[in-house]
Amino acid sequence: MDLKEIQNLIKFVANSGVAEVKLEMDDVKITIRTTLETNVTEATYVQQLPAQQALPQAVVPQVTAPTVVNVTPEAPAATNDSKYVTIKSPIIGTFYRKPSPDKPVFTEVGSTIAKGDVLCVIEAMKLFNEIESEVSGKIVKILVDDMSPVEFDQPLFLVDPS
Repeated sequence: MDLKEIQNLIKFVANSGVAEVKLEMDDVKITIRTTLETNVTEATYVQQLPAQQALPQAVVPQVTAPTVVNVTPEAPAATNDSKYVTIKSPIIGTFYRKPSPDKPVFTEVGSTIAKGDVLCVIEAMKLFNEIESEVSGKIVKILVDDMSPVEFDQPLFLVDPS
């Protein structure tokens, strides 16, 4: 194996996304390690072995025990929440319970709200979007912490419409 072939092998391994490659041919042993985050070659080792030491090594496969995951159904909690209306995020952004840091929160658990009341603000791309209630009722639970990121269609509030 000449230097050009080794360089091509290093480039191939770096571009393939493999973490480590070991290659043994006759009297040449090559190990190439790359980092997965930056895909940059970390270290390359080329070692010439004397002919008498180039004995094949037995490969012993490692067996791992399967992992058991216990899943408990949450059916009782789901039936309790079925009578509530879930208000979801219409956009992706950062959830705020206050219009500004020095102002009071829009709503608390136990507050009565009317259709059209502002419940929170979601910041998306430096724009603050007021999220209004689509139903009248009482806030049962606030599902998101203040100043935390929210996804599209993520539940924000549980409202009891009765």
